[in-house]
Amino acid sequence: MKFKHLFAALLAAAGFLAGGASAATASAPIEFNYGYPNSDHVTLYVAQDLGLFEKVGLKPKFFTFTSGAPLMAGLKSESLDVVTSGLGLAFALGQNVPLSILYVNMNDATGEGLVVNKDSPVKSWHDIGKAGKVAAASGTCAQVALYLMAEKAGVDFHKLNIVNIPAPLLRNSFLSNSIDAGIAWSPYSALLANEGFKVVNYDTDYTPGGVCPRMTAVRPDFLKKHPDVGVKLLQVEQMAVEAVAKNPQLAIDALVKRLGLTPAVAKATFELVYRQRPSLAEQLDPKSSHSIVSKDAGLVGKLKLAMDVFYKTKTIPAPIPLSVIQQAVDPTSLERFAAEHKADLAAR
Repeated sequence: MKFKHLFAALLAAAGFLAGGASAATASAPIEFNYGYPNSDHVTLYVAQDLGLFEKVGLKPKFFTFTSGAPLMAGLKSESLDVVTSGLGLAFALGQNVPLSILYVNMNDATGEGLVVNKDSPVKSWHDIGKAGKVAAASGTCAQVALYLMAEKAGVDFHKLNIVNIPAPLLRNSFLSNSIDAGIAWSPYSALLANEGFKVVNYDTDYTPGGVCPRMTAVRPDFLKKHPDVGVKLLQVEQMAVEAVAKNPQLAIDALVKRLGLTPAVAKATFELVYRQRPSLAEQLDPKSSHSIVSKDAGLVGKLKLAMDVFYKTKTIPAPIPLSVIQQAVDPTSLERFAAEHKADLAAR
């Protein structure tokens, strides 16, 4: 309880309304706290720039986090109502933080790559056993990627010389010869490639579909109080996608502005991840690798596989039951959105 009160106090001191949304009337917008890590959230940024949340009756207060740890703290303290993040949400489930995962924003596996120095003996993921020191941040998609890569290559993961370095620090590690290979997520894979380092493979080259979903989730209590929030968030997502389809420069400019990327790197990031994001139709298809309606494959399967890897690598102390993940992945809002708007979801 002390931690919860401390986190809420910190948010309040920063001038934000902690503790969730205020009571909304029929005419008042729904207020809530929206948290996300600093990353290439194209539709979120475009929605902010175009005022799309306000157009559907939402009034979010945004919190940008430099890493997953403070985001996790916000979830635990119930100071955040809506979050967009990656496998950090799976960690939240492992710590008994209730979540309703509504949809997948991006498939970050398409932009997460195995990066090497130009003179590295590692020419592809098949050669991962030849790496001297390989960087992969613990508790992230990078660690999962390295484990699955090694497993498929027939290499014992535990015999690799792994350095716990996150993607933003790989450049300096390469320059100081501290590593000769590393797993970099977007936009850092594009940044490194732009500086002459080589991306020899992306996650989807050795794991069909990859295992690095970026998701939007809501606290179940908040969703129960505001049952239309999920559909409204999807409306915002759809409008942002349509705006980017008409003018891709909106996305590139948003990435340059938020992340300090050059236009060339922003464009490469946009093409790598945003262009290959799963459609809403795929998410509603039980046979799709991105399905959120399947009870054992799709998103549920990816989260289960990731958490199994974290358990095998001793990143988490105990495995996460399949039932916990199944309960968290909630397709209700997406199904409502599809029924109410009768949208051409294949284009979204």
